[in-house]
Amino acid sequence: MEQHGNKTVMCSVLFLDIVEYSKKPVSGQIALKKRLNAFLASAIHDVPINDRIILDTGDGAAISFLGDVEDAIKVALALRACLLNEDKDTEHPLRMCMGINLGPVRLIKDINGQPNIVGDGINVAQRIMGFAQPGQILTSRSYFDAVSRLSHEYAGLFHSRGSRTDKHVREHEIYAIAQVDDAAVVRIRTGKVGLGDAREWAQRTLGLYRNASVLHRVLYVVTALAALVFLILAGVKIATSPDAPAPRVEAKARPGASSEHVVSEVPALPPAVKKPAPEPLVAQVVAPTPKKNEIMAAPPKNGSVAAQKPKTVQPAREAGKQASATPKKSVVQKNPHAPKAGAVAKPAATAQISIAVTPWGEIYLDGKIQGISPPLEELKVTPGKHVIEIFNTSFPTYRQNVQLKAGGKIKIKYKFAN
Repeated sequence: MEQHGNKTVMCSVLFLDIVEYSKKPVSGQIALKKRLNAFLASAIHDVPINDRIILDTGDGAAISFLGDVEDAIKVALALRACLLNEDKDTEHPLRMCMGINLGPVRLIKDINGQPNIVGDGINVAQRIMGFAQPGQILTSRSYFDAVSRLSHEYAGLFHSRGSRTDKHVREHEIYAIAQVDDAAVVRIRTGKVGLGDAREWAQRTLGLYRNASVLHRVLYVVTALAALVFLILAGVKIATSPDAPAPRVEAKARPGASSEHVVSEVPALPPAVKKPAPEPLVAQVVAPTPKKNEIMAAPPKNGSVAAQKPKTVQPAREAGKQASATPKKSVVQKNPHAPKAGAVAKPAATAQISIAVTPWGEIYLDGKIQGISPPLEELKVTPGKHVIEIFNTSFPTYRQNVQLKAGGKIKIKYKFAN
């Protein structure tokens, strides 16, 4: 840092502020400062001492990074990850607003002879931080232009929040950083995922679950169970599928053959033998059984026991010819509920919800996610009562109850604003 003394340099500045710090009792302020110091020491551990200057602002801190321009975003993401993983039931929860700027600063010595920084770079960082919500990281246009040009992955981390005017009537074009941790930035730069990244991702997920509402926790659990059931069913289906490839088995080597293992596939099953077609049925006509009064006729008066002959029966061959000559008409029972010929089924009645969200939001219908708007602009729903919820990681949730009739239309237009 000696080489930068008494010079104006361009550096990235991270300015952070503890929310409602002055409203806390002295014991609460001491507890917040201790946790902030611990989190900050962990976040800047990999930044060389000569490449950073830390200033205590009372209710926060200002860190100037004289080396790599990426150090500011990595430290900010690490701090936010620490805040998300913090116990939700803490007596004095630590909430911070953070702003990053890239601008000129001048290195000087303070009254105690310690290095200090002044200039527009740190002033703009403080103004950008003032526009942030608790837990949000905002950056200036100058810092966005510098970092987003490093790679397409870095450019995807930023979301424009438009222009804001500070108390000095100076406009600032600001950008918000997506909800990712510092391990994600490392993966973006190197394309490698290690055991440490997986552990940090697990801690991040656990922190999100702890800080989520009851409804969101239920949704997370249901989604995880549904994914698990789907994977199990898919595995069972693949294992029991008849089209699965035949397993390879080792065949015994014949005498005199090579000592190497002979690997062969299980022979395919022989084609199924077709059953012979059933022979056509031949109509057989059985002579009707004579009635009882015809068989048990009264004996003749001369005392002979010869039974009275039954009526003459038509031969079976002639009866068969007659039956084939005059076939009976088949009777088809009509279904009274079957649709008439030519009738077109009416489509089920639906209602339409048009959605326009600025800058973006996750759309939930009755607790089920439907997509992200934009690009989602329209929902087809059934008539009745519905609950529309719009989530954005940086703003409070918007909720609206709607009552729709068949064929009805309604438009929901909402803008997330600080």
